[in-house]
Amino acid sequence: MILDQNTLHTHNDAGIKLHQQQLSHIRSVTDNTDAIIEKLRAFQVAIPSWALGTGGTRFGRFSGAGEPGSLEEKIADVGLLHALNRSSGAISLHIPWDIPSDAAAIRQLAADHGLRFDAVNSNTFQDQPGQQHSYKFGSLQHTDKAVRKQAIEHNIEVIRHGVELGSDSLTVWLSDGSSFPGQLSFRKAFSRTLESLEEIYAALPDNWKVFVEYKAFEPNFYSMTVGDWGQSLLFANKLGPKAYTLVDLGHHLPNANIEQIVALLLQEGKLGGFHFNDSKYGDDDLTVGSINPYQLFLIFQELVDGMDARGMNHARDLGWMIDASHNIKDPLEDLLQSVEAIQLAYAQALLVDSVALEHARNNNDVAQAQEILQDAYRTDVRALVAEARLQDGGALQPLRLFREAGIRKQLIKQRGERSVATGL
Repeated sequence: MILDQNTLHTHNDAGIKLHQQQLSHIRSVTDNTDAIIEKLRAFQVAIPSWALGTGGTRFGRFSGAGEPGSLEEKIADVGLLHALNRSSGAISLHIPWDIPSDAAAIRQLAADHGLRFDAVNSNTFQDQPGQQHSYKFGSLQHTDKAVRKQAIEHNIEVIRHGVELGSDSLTVWLSDGSSFPGQLSFRKAFSRTLESLEEIYAALPDNWKVFVEYKAFEPNFYSMTVGDWGQSLLFANKLGPKAYTLVDLGHHLPNANIEQIVALLLQEGKLGGFHFNDSKYGDDDLTVGSINPYQLFLIFQELVDGMDARGMNHARDLGWMIDASHNIKDPLEDLLQSVEAIQLAYAQALLVDSVALEHARNNNDVAQAQEILQDAYRTDVRALVAEARLQDGGALQPLRLFREAGIRKQLIKQRGERSVATGL
């Protein structure tokens, strides 16, 4: 469905007076607000095609209603999100869940919604119907060369789909690993995986990147062949200049210092992008910023500092994407909340007085360094994020408008109570 512009204008008119008061206040106490708003307007967060339906766990899946039953409907949903927040201008496809039957038509449909295609994602963690070889014991690491060849060919096929859609990057996440001691040789598994990735890397177009994603555990629980950022960095360095590490915020052991990890990857020029979510215990795939918003801010502070040190463009030089599982929330509401949390953390990071922080660090003034960071974090930047949306034609309060306009009810009316998102 397409967001009714009269409804949008009515919503914004009702809230504009309060918004202007809040914006005036933060302008009075904060420098460089116009520059921050411009950076927020440019900053886009990709929506994954698999996040538009209700997720689940190994205990079950409780489907929602009005879920998108086709790639065309998924694009329409992302277009709706983008119309609301003006910050969701890209979609990331998962292959083979979302193979376009007509790439040119799908590309045009996305453009009609103001969307581009972000990284394409391969899948060698599941067996697909009619698949010749099973990935039960791994894919790119498998002891059987035929299985590895099948997984390599799949990734190359994903690249071909991406080229047709105008994407310029491939994300590879592997479930490869072991669940019991002695199950595999760590050294040989690494070597086989590297050899497989080298074949995929050779198939990349000149302007493409490959992101090697890591995860500490699950579905294997004794070892993961790409288990942490060090292993991913090893692969990326060995593959070449088009290979980078991708950080999923939920793919770490508890209490990992993710902000330090991203700082060092940036310093090495090997940070490719992010999958945003939040977690309490493991890879919980919860709404971004719902559990530990201060950590999200600290990560963004390191990102802004590190990218500025390298002269990088905040909006274009890293890949930004949400990767969450909306098990009990409306997926579109959850995604609106996640994008908002990302924008808030980014805006707060832009407020950090980097000169004063560096001075405090050089003088070992620990208390002052903490004060500088927490002063930025405690600043209410919601008016700046809302103003960025407003200037781009979005809603002052996207989630409120989503509910006021009864958008989920309209989607249910169009698609039915029992529609199920493809790929889940």
